[in-house]
Amino acid sequence: MRRLIQLLLSTLLFGAVVCGTEPWTDNDLIQPGQAAKDLKSPLVIHVGFPVLYRSAHIAGSVFAGPGSTDEGIAELKKAVAGQPHTREIVLYCGCCPWDKCPNIRPAFAALREMGFTRVKAMVMPTNLKTDWIDKGYPTEKRTEGGK
Repeated sequence: MRRLIQLLLSTLLFGAVVCGTEPWTDNDLIQPGQAAKDLKSPLVIHVGFPVLYRSAHIAGSVFAGPGSTDEGIAELKKAVAGQPHTREIVLYCGCCPWDKCPNIRPAFAALREMGFTRVKAMVMPTNLKTDWIDKGYPTEKRTEGGK
């Protein structure tokens, strides 16, 4: 039964992508400036590529891996393990322009399929550098030692 439900949800997600609809509503989106005001309450998760996270990421965020891969979704599931389904979660990527991002949509859909009800997707119209770092929002950068 569980596999049947997963298959149906995957089919719906695929249909949404093919038909051009998004897995979220406008209420599920958050702008960078809005998110920067409170990074302590929500669980902020990076669902992009490791090289991006290692070079610079939102302060206090957790790395889960690319939402476009099975491995990334598995890491995302580990990142939220034990969290209440009512926990506020903010997902972000920032690898490329928002409308072309391969990671944010599958990650968002996966959390919703798991029953999380307060998931937000951070809209980065251009990329992490332009929409977060260049605006001076809280960022952690890798030091020379690679940490």
